[in-house]
Amino acid sequence: MSGFLPVLKLGSFVLPTYFLISSLAFIAGLFFLVRRSKTLRLSRNRSLDTALVLMTTGFVGSRLFHVFFEEPSHYAEDPSRVFEVWRGGFVWYGGAILGALCSYAFLKWKREPVARYLDLFAPVGAFGYAMGRLACLFTGCCYGAVCILPGMRGGVEFRYPTQALAVVYELVVLFILLKIERRREDSNWFGRAGQLFALWLMLHGVGRILMESLRGDPRGAFIGGLSISTWISIVLVVGSFIVLRHRARKM
Repeated sequence: MSGFLPVLKLGSFVLPTYFLISSLAFIAGLFFLVRRSKTLRLSRNRSLDTALVLMTTGFVGSRLFHVFFEEPSHYAEDPSRVFEVWRGGFVWYGGAILGALCSYAFLKWKREPVARYLDLFAPVGAFGYAMGRLACLFTGCCYGAVCILPGMRGGVEFRYPTQALAVVYELVVLFILLKIERRREDSNWFGRAGQLFALWLMLHGVGRILMESLRGDPRGAFIGGLSISTWISIVLVVGSFIVLRHRARKM
């Protein structure tokens, strides 16, 4: 599959839109992060240091998840293909998991309030994910399954616009997170540190489950009829709900 604008051609120079949008999203995300660190009265330098840890380890994690869980046979034929990152092949959850673990370890090492930094990164993460799916839309990856609408001559066939739906959904989640954050400053609603991050994980997981159910692209092995990303999303939704409920009881 290919998107409606997978590359930008400027003479002999070819620029993949996926990497262009991703790069611009990283830059915008850093500005967003700096602004939020000031608002939440957290160290700007520590926030940027954590972002650097998150981006570098997330890049590695997203690549390794693709290599080992989505296309292991392809890379087993020629292991050097692992380093051909310009050809694509990244998985959001792989980067998120490894990046989160390494960022958590970094913040604990620096003796920082981890829960407050999690809330700091929650809206930034929602923004980054939405922009990542926008890049998928331009490139054509993560496309939807075929759907046939009843109509003339046997029906109209199209694919679910999974990337576009994911962009819209995550931007709505971003709006919800920012509204809740403003409200809790006045009413102490969702006032405990870490609750905003847990809410993001829960809402993101729900959206990802819906998206996975509509996708039609190859995503590696399925377990019990569900993709690995779906299982991870289920764990996130259940785990986040438990955390939210537990922390709410302590208020």
